[in-house]
Amino acid sequence: MPAVELRGVSWDHPRGHDCMVATAEAYRAVAPDVRVVWETRSLQDFADFPVQTLAERYDLLVIDHPFAGFAAADGRLLPLDVYLDAAVLEDQAANSVGPSHRSYHYGGHQWALATDAAGHVSAYRPDLIDEIGGVPRTWDEVLALAEKRRGTGRAQVANPLIPIDALMSFCSICAALGQPPYQSPDRAVDRATGREALGMLRALADAAHPASLERNPPRTLDLMSTTDEIAFAPLLFGYSNYARPGFRPSLVRFSGVPTIGGGESRGGILGGAGVAISSHTKHPEAAAAYAAYVASPEVQRGVYFAAGGQPGHRVAWEDAAVNAASSDFFADTLAALDRAYLRPRYLGFMEVQERSGELVHAWLAEGGSDSALLDRLDELYRESEPGGKE
Repeated sequence: MPAVELRGVSWDHPRGHDCMVATAEAYRAVAPDVRVVWETRSLQDFADFPVQTLAERYDLLVIDHPFAGFAAADGRLLPLDVYLDAAVLEDQAANSVGPSHRSYHYGGHQWALATDAAGHVSAYRPDLIDEIGGVPRTWDEVLALAEKRRGTGRAQVANPLIPIDALMSFCSICAALGQPPYQSPDRAVDRATGREALGMLRALADAAHPASLERNPPRTLDLMSTTDEIAFAPLLFGYSNYARPGFRPSLVRFSGVPTIGGGESRGGILGGAGVAISSHTKHPEAAAAYAAYVASPEVQRGVYFAAGGQPGHRVAWEDAAVNAASSDFFADTLAALDRAYLRPRYLGFMEVQERSGELVHAWLAEGGSDSALLDRLDELYRESEPGGKE
């Protein structure tokens, strides 16, 4: 029996779970006395399930960065800077993909290691490109293509628009328009930008594949890679698995998000995941050592990637072998991640995000006044008391 057993919880996709299991197995050669067992939760639970509940059950948690403010206020996660050598954190900061590393830094402490980097990118079927007239690069081209392919049943435009993704798409479009939301202490976004972004999102939803309102990114990519119904998706969190030959019947490739008027691609919202440690663990030093192992460049570009993971270390993103095995997913999207928009992380924003996503989704599904929707988004934001927070 191992002297130390650590239990971890990830999420149920090869990108989220298989890679963690593989690192746990490989770690036995490094630390024979440590056994790490990983369990899973759904992608929706990954976004919504209370971290405080998970922290009572597990030593290690794969979380996303909007929980950083909660972690700083609640005490259920350990500050990793207390348990890791400064050199580890310096390496992570120097090799961050976009703002991934600092997205887990809040209140003066580091609450997770960015072992997985992701953000909004575009996805397309290379074998259907000629049929749709090439990859659209601007939002005008995207909306024209969506309308042109509307109702054809083949090679259409789609976009994940379940509640959380509806809000994330709205945020990305606002940022592409030059006004990232949630920057002011009393308004989600200025009215002109908000109306324009909602108008673009409405046009996209109306012309897109009819399943868009019911699908998240991996389910959209599953449909895209197993049928010929979808040729292009302008805004979704990238999954390198689908760019790997043999993962699904059809290969999907990825590029930066659409631009406004042909300018620089910007505005894609940051996603990704990080490994955190519960304050309830009986083995904080062992958990920290394992987390540092998973985040190390050798593991990230090696066993982590080979088992389906999407590394968070820049060395892996720039690795020639990693890119060759994933149709240049990382090389093609690195610039987009480096310009990613980092959403708020203060205590209270998670509820704003959840309720605002439901409102945007309902507006897309049922219609209504864009002014009334923007008013309500402002109210939810102000009620969360964001002013003066990191």
